Amino acid sequence: MNKFLLFTILFTVLISCVKKEEFKESMIKEKSLDLQVLEAYQEGMKNLESGDVLYAANKFNEAEILFPQSEWAPKSAIMAAYSYYTQDYYGDTIAELERFIKVYPLNKNLDYVYYLLGVCYYEQIVDEKKDLQSITKAKKYFQILIKSYPNTLYSLDAEYKIELVNDTLAAKEMYIGRYYFEKKKWIPAINRFKNVIDNYDTTVYAEEALHRLVEVHYLLGLKDEAKKYANLLGYNYQSSIWYEKTYGIFDKKYEEHKRKRKKEKTKRNKTFKKIKSLFSLNG
Repeated sequence: MNKFLLFTILFTVLISCVKKEEFKESMIKEKSLDLQVLEAYQEGMKNLESGDVLYAANKFNEAEILFPQSEWAPKSAIMAAYSYYTQDYYGDTIAELERFIKVYPLNKNLDYVYYLLGVCYYEQIVDEKKDLQSITKAKKYFQILIKSYPNTLYSLDAEYKIELVNDTLAAKEMYIGRYYFEKKKWIPAINRFKNVIDNYDTTVYAEEALHRLVEVHYLLGLKDEAKKYANLLGYNYQSSIWYEKTYGIFDKKYEEHKRKRKKEKTKRNKTFKKIKSLFSLNG
């Protein structure tokens, strides 16, 4: 029995002048309202399954408005948002979900709401050079989800998606940093590369960022600072191609030796092939 019905019964008992016929009429209206809500919800589900998502969302909204105090109201609000999401109407989905958080701040399904909000922004990320709002918003909602609702299926997937978001943010920093480097704007370049090291050190761009910091400081004549980043790169990524490039900065003959070794190896391989052919059955 819901709170609205309890209030109706209590009000009827306390006010003796209310006729029994009026009480019965109010009960019929209440039952009729529940039925209307259920019918609107079911019609929304039916149209969602058939692909008419706009009409489905409209019916879910109608169900919520008919009886906002019922348990169907928050369910209808979520289904309205989901209806929009199924056809990539991200703006409408986000608007519905943000309204849900304001209207139902204690609802048990808030973890799903934050997850879907994050996904809506996440799926709009196309280019790290342009989609900064989508990137930062996706990360914001995924972080809220992980902090407030840990150890759920939604938060586990959010953790995975945040890693990809961080890769995208790091890619953006590297893109801008390289641009400044080419324009010889050393300080802005350093700041961008440092940001990758400080905030996105688990991404694939950390190695290159360290190498770029070595490059910039070496060009500026700050060799001790360059060595500091080179040592950090060597400690963490000694087998990477970026470490080889960094090593080449300090040892000018390194690349020359490397080319010479490669040439000798190619020559040696050719010699081995000739020897092998002498002993082959078809030789």
